[in-house]
Amino acid sequence: MSEEVKVLEKHYLVTDAEAVHFMGPEVTPVLSTPSMILWMELTSRDNAGPLLNPGDDTVGMSVDIKHLAATPVGMKVRVVSKLTKVEGRVYSFEVEAFDEVDKIGEGFHKRGSVTLAKFAPRIAAKKEKIGHAG
Repeated sequence: MSEEVKVLEKHYLVTDAEAVHFMGPEVTPVLSTPSMILWMELTSRDNAGPLLNPGDDTVGMSVDIKHLAATPVGMKVRVVSKLTKVEGRVYSFEVEAFDEVDKIGEGFHKRGSVTLAKFAPRIAAKKEKIGHAG
């Protein structure tokens, strides 16, 4: 990787599917922390994609994320993934998320590249050990 930081931005819409509802009917549903983290992971996966060998993909290895502000259903979210380091098969990212008003999240994420032709059989073998087919 060159010295230049690789940045990717993606945009998402908070729908009812990504919202938490456990605070009761008097509180507007808001973006859940797991959904925000998923968007950070997906954006980082897409950021690393062009650097991978054919037949490779990435999987999440670690997240260190702070959820800073609530975002109501219906608002747009912009996720920024900055690829800061590549060490062998490990890709390190700084990630941030912004809604239409505030910065709502920030942190660090690592992804590891895997060769799908090797990864898929290992997962199938693991499932077979406990009797799960397909």
